[in-house]
Amino acid sequence: MIPSKPFAAPLHDSTLGALTRGYAWLPDRMRSADGAVYRTRLLGRPAVAVRGPEAVLFFYDEEHVVRKQALPGPVLDTLFGRGAVHTLDGDAHRARKALFMTLLKDDESVAHLCTLVRRRWRDAMQEASRAGEPVVLFDTAAEVLALAVRDWAGIPPPDAEAAGLAHDCVAMVDGFAAPGLRHLRARRARTRQENAMGGLVGAVRESPTDDDRPTALEAVARHRNLDGELLDTHTAAVELLNIVRPTIAIAWFATFAAHALHRWPHHRKLLRADPTGKHALACAHEVRRFYPFAPFVGGLAARDLTWRGERIEKGTMLLLDLYGQNHDPDLWAHPYRFEPHRFSRAARFPDGLVPQGGGDPARGHRCPGEDITVAVLSTLVTELAELEYSVPAQDLTIPLSRVPTLPHSGFVLSLA
Repeated sequence: MIPSKPFAAPLHDSTLGALTRGYAWLPDRMRSADGAVYRTRLLGRPAVAVRGPEAVLFFYDEEHVVRKQALPGPVLDTLFGRGAVHTLDGDAHRARKALFMTLLKDDESVAHLCTLVRRRWRDAMQEASRAGEPVVLFDTAAEVLALAVRDWAGIPPPDAEAAGLAHDCVAMVDGFAAPGLRHLRARRARTRQENAMGGLVGAVRESPTDDDRPTALEAVARHRNLDGELLDTHTAAVELLNIVRPTIAIAWFATFAAHALHRWPHHRKLLRADPTGKHALACAHEVRRFYPFAPFVGGLAARDLTWRGERIEKGTMLLLDLYGQNHDPDLWAHPYRFEPHRFSRAARFPDGLVPQGGGDPARGHRCPGEDITVAVLSTLVTELAELEYSVPAQDLTIPLSRVPTLPHSGFVLSLA
């Protein structure tokens, strides 16, 4: 037997490098690492980074990695919220996760959301066409998704509030990994929306219902913990936002999809010629693989571990390199080419494709809204292919140093 290597925590802390180098930081470090892992310090804590399908299984095994106390306070105060399902482990996590699985994995419910997105998108495009003004796709997509998810979740009108909801949810995502003004905006946005969602939860609880198919708002408001108690109002508001915010965040992928169709326009013809939607689904998967979204995810070693001969001490921060894995040449032929057909040859890549994490969504920490992301993105890809527009001169550079990133211009289009 080959003895495991002892952990020797380096003196160097990579927090600044991670913040300044963005998506390139961890893949570059993984390539330069001598062995199966990369060791560093992050936020003052010893850290070990891994990647690959086997690493996904290792990382999402709750006997190996726990999430409680793993997420830094600034991330909770912006992206996920205090008390969110992301911070739970074991039976408490599974009980809370069941709420999301019921709401987000139902085929009929997902199809209904896609119908609402399509309707709101077409309304927005018609209005923009009448106004004769250029459309900033990212901003418009965020508002369209906010309107659709409000309709779907049973969040009361008026529509006028959707723009504020979109703006705040975008701010939460945009500022979670950034210091300074972006982070401050994200905190303020979360506070605003938690207060608003808390008010909605309180109103639902004051109104009796016997609906056997409750809306997302009603389901969250009436969900009970393992002890049989209702979630406190703040936690219920947090979890409602954890349905709404990720849906609005699909605006990032929609903008990347427009960028892809602009760079490789032959896919517009393929999409228009495919009534089955198979090419739209393949494009959605490839957009999620090819373009940068989450750079990595993290947790804490639940006990002393060994990974490929490397010793990992209890409490060490473990990082799963998402962006690097989605561009790993050992997993993907020509990983820096946009080739949707790679997803036409196989139905699933459960432990290879990890733009939103990996593992089993029912039992682990994989995002339960991934089916919604893929379905809604497939819908928007199809709508973009059918839309007649031109792309005026603009800066379409996508900086990898910024997390999350976008084309500098937000992708401006002029409707025909």
